[in-house]
Amino acid sequence: MNIQIGRGKSARRAYGIDEIALVPSGKTLDPSLADTYLTIGNIRREIPIIASAMDGVVDVKMAVLLSELGAFGVINLDGIQTRYEDTAPILDKIASVGKEEFVGLMQKLYAEPVKLELIEQRIKEIKNSGAIAAASSTPINAEKYGFLATQAGCDLFFVQSTVVSTTHLSPDGFKSLNLAEFCQKMPIPVILGNCVTYDVTLELLQAGAAGILVGIGPGAACTSRGVLGVGIPQATAVADCAAARDDFYTQTGKYIPIIADGGLITGGDICKSIACGADGVMIGSPLARAAEAPGRGFHWGMATPSPVLPRGTRIKVGTTGTIAQILRGPAGLDDGTHNLLGALKTSMGTLGAETIREMQQVEVVIAPSLLTEGKVYQKAQQLGMGK
Repeated sequence: MNIQIGRGKSARRAYGIDEIALVPSGKTLDPSLADTYLTIGNIRREIPIIASAMDGVVDVKMAVLLSELGAFGVINLDGIQTRYEDTAPILDKIASVGKEEFVGLMQKLYAEPVKLELIEQRIKEIKNSGAIAAASSTPINAEKYGFLATQAGCDLFFVQSTVVSTTHLSPDGFKSLNLAEFCQKMPIPVILGNCVTYDVTLELLQAGAAGILVGIGPGAACTSRGVLGVGIPQATAVADCAAARDDFYTQTGKYIPIIADGGLITGGDICKSIACGADGVMIGSPLARAAEAPGRGFHWGMATPSPVLPRGTRIKVGTTGTIAQILRGPAGLDDGTHNLLGALKTSMGTLGAETIREMQQVEVVIAPSLLTEGKVYQKAQQLGMGK
């Protein structure tokens, strides 16, 4: 339904994850029977959670741990890990600087050039530990970094930016990345994003994407929506992009997963994203809270160190437990941020959804009071859902 904003301008209502709820069906199943597997290319994971390619979330150690636990992480080839051989003092600086000095420090630290030999080294360190190696870069560096990462043994390659079209007009002297040609040339699966619309999703699928990242601006540390005014709330964005995936599957017989990326904090958020049509999720800040995360209890976005227009900030997320607790439990907190896999399996059991595909079909209602109804004591005492 379109709403008239004023003369000559109408708008479609869009919904965020916090505004919806999932409706139980006429059956239930034991959570242990829920099939939560996510498949991207030839990679199959029990936990449909991908750790964001952010410097406060994924380094070699975290990539290995995530893989051992049944998920996987993506290392940022434009980040700290490939600019500095020894990242410990750099990460210490980022964690210790004051709010006023943060932007200037980040611009300075990320002015250090990426070293191609470190790209190869980081991928090999992950692979030598027997883990899944996934890497990410921006489109401008995708060809240079992508083929180098592949030669080092990379399993999946992510090209991430704000994608509003596969057609991009570049200044003289700059060559735009042809996504279709890149996907065809790369010997490993390429995941493309981030987008928020049906049409662009369909374009990316036709270009040969092995997965689509959905989300512009919902991330905990991202300020793009405030800086640029661009984005669509995640529930609507995921549903629109999933519709393109389904139509593409009908037309071609190729099923390509949709990954909800950003703005997801709790197990309930993950469950609702999948109910809107996602096959899996990419999260950052919930995993940055792990004791093993490189961010020292802080989290910042990929676009934060822009030399001209910072589009993110550093947030303090604290350290709440191990990565094993956060993904598989046992939960040490009462706010839905621990044992994310257990939450998903229990929700699927309650809803009677045996597979992710069945979970995508559950009934969804608009429920703006879902997180506040009857929670006056939790809110007053800062417990559970009132934190």
